[in-house]
Amino acid sequence: MATQPSASESPYRPDELEQRLLNEMQRAFPLVARPFAELAERIGTTEDEVLSRVERLKTARIVRQISAIFDSRKLGYRTSLVAMRFEPEALDEGAGIISLHPGVSHNYERRHPFNLWFTIAVPPQRELEEEVAALARKAQPVKTWMLPTIKLFKIGVNLDATGQSDITAVEKDEENIGLRSARSWQSDPEIRRLDDDELVAIRLLQRDLPVVSEPFAALSEGSPINPSRLLALAQGLLAGGQLRRFAAVLHHRQAGFRANVMAVWVVPEARIDEVGGVMATFKAVSHCYKRPVYPDWPYSVFTMIHARHKDECEEVVAAISERTGITDYALLYSGKEYKKTRVRYFVDDDQFSVEALPERVVGPASQA
Repeated sequence: MATQPSASESPYRPDELEQRLLNEMQRAFPLVARPFAELAERIGTTEDEVLSRVERLKTARIVRQISAIFDSRKLGYRTSLVAMRFEPEALDEGAGIISLHPGVSHNYERRHPFNLWFTIAVPPQRELEEEVAALARKAQPVKTWMLPTIKLFKIGVNLDATGQSDITAVEKDEENIGLRSARSWQSDPEIRRLDDDELVAIRLLQRDLPVVSEPFAALSEGSPINPSRLLALAQGLLAGGQLRRFAAVLHHRQAGFRANVMAVWVVPEARIDEVGGVMATFKAVSHCYKRPVYPDWPYSVFTMIHARHKDECEEVVAAISERTGITDYALLYSGKEYKKTRVRYFVDDDQFSVEALPERVVGPASQA
């Protein structure tokens, strides 16, 4: 039996029931009036027990959030991964400025000359390139590369909480929602105008789901739409591709996945589709993309790998290299996590200006 976690105890270790619950909440959280009751049925326990366990997992900071995961581009937002190179002594201050942007959802130090990596999303009325250029003027990195997605092969973190799967295992499309999501990806998707109810639903569904018997009723309380309408709208957004999935997101380290690496690969242009497709089938790979190359950045295929320790990451990389024949690659391990959150869509989009951000103080060492 699992014990109640506390801040003073050693790291909390989910028991077998909680491990199965974590897997189910990541894989397919039910969009129904009483989702915790359905989860209970799946894993063979009671709704009250599931509610208690989810609260415990959130207290232990294993579950970060339960909410909607949207396709930013299908909502009309423009997105990019951005790499910046800072002098080491300027990194923390520069990263702090970048993190103040509400469209920056992930912002990490990585152990590479390009030492700051972040993702940014901007609403339809803003220009992505101008926003990144303005951030660079404020943070003053040595160099900046924009690395937007050219082709998506896989997207979707799904960590095996049981720890029983082979770290180098591969899977088929029908076994992984991240692979299924990639099949419907378009480089220039059609953007459908959302109606007022859909915008309300998006604002509600991106919130952390209350851990109560009827959470969508609690979520919709005080809004212009009732719980049934909210769930119907969620299903409609799911069918239309604006909503990728509704799922639990874990704190990776607390869930036991203490290592992650961005493995980037030099792949001949003619082989990118073939190689990207193969890399995406590895279970330990959560994200796989084709991105632009630059004179000092020849890596065209990006894979994110999550594992319990560094040796497992490198075991996966070796298996990918052996299977694809690609031997020219770099491994960018994460250092500091400056920011990790969800983009909040259609919330105060017009209230923010990059120009209002502080500017990094550049000393003599940084100017050299």
